[in-house]
Amino acid sequence: MPTLFRFLLMCAGIAGVIYGTMYALAVFVEPRARDITVRLPSERVNPPAERAPAQGTSSTAPAAP
Repeated sequence: MPTLFRFLLMCAGIAGVIYGTMYALAVFVEPRARDITVRLPSERVNPPAERAPAQGTSSTAPAAP
């Protein structure tokens, strides 16, 4: 039983150190505000238009003779 208690105590200590570090980072460190630029390909902004079928043609397969 003492080995299990020692193991759980060590896990709790490690978790406490990690939690304390995260808390200190959240409280004491201020993020810097800066501009972000994201380039978008023109195909995503203005997709190429689909061409309409020419007059007098049908988009279905021709009928069998």
